[in-house]
Amino acid sequence: MKKNKYCYEYPRPSVVVDCVVFGLDDDLLKVLLIRRDRDPFAGRWALPGGFVDMDEPLESAALRELKEETGVGDLFLEQLYTFGDPHRDPRGRVISVAYYALVKLSDHKPVAADDARDAEWVDVKQATKLAFDHDTVLKTALDRLRAKVRYQPIGFELLPAKFTLTQLQSLYETILGQPIDKRNFRRKILAMSLLTELPETQQQVAHRAARLYRFDRQRYRQLVKAGFNFEV
Repeated sequence: MKKNKYCYEYPRPSVVVDCVVFGLDDDLLKVLLIRRDRDPFAGRWALPGGFVDMDEPLESAALRELKEETGVGDLFLEQLYTFGDPHRDPRGRVISVAYYALVKLSDHKPVAADDARDAEWVDVKQATKLAFDHDTVLKTALDRLRAKVRYQPIGFELLPAKFTLTQLQSLYETILGQPIDKRNFRRKILAMSLLTELPETQQQVAHRAARLYRFDRQRYRQLVKAGFNFEV
């Protein structure tokens, strides 16, 4: 075995990854949590995650831990932030690299495994008093999501291919956690010329059927190349 020519005098902290996966469930924004089965914080809710192997890329570790603890996979994770408070983990000096994602909740049913006693989608408003510093991690991810949804059309990924303006507004209100003025929202969205109005209306609804629209992805890419800024 080849001997390492370098020798470091400094202590080596451990590195973990934590995953904040948001899911949209009708009018609720939820986050995927696990109930820890081991100390520290046994029995407490926490974000899925765990230690990074020595030969493992960070994102691979995040996807692996998420899959092992919740059964949820096949999603795109975006790096969020690095949390390094010296006292964030009672086991010692542990640095966390957090990732986040926004998914359609109905496409991902969690199944607890590994060192997770349970895995559930939990309303973000009820996701409090989490293990470690995960309250702070969750708040940071929620702030990032709410900022990003205003300047990137990520919300359209969670809608059906054909949707109403009411459905679109409801999606934004759910993610942002606050009501939006109907007239201003519709005026701003339609002025972007990113929606194609379809010659169709809702079917089998008790109220007056609303017009259906489709998000024009090709048009959005063309506008971005021309310097367009999406902003809600």
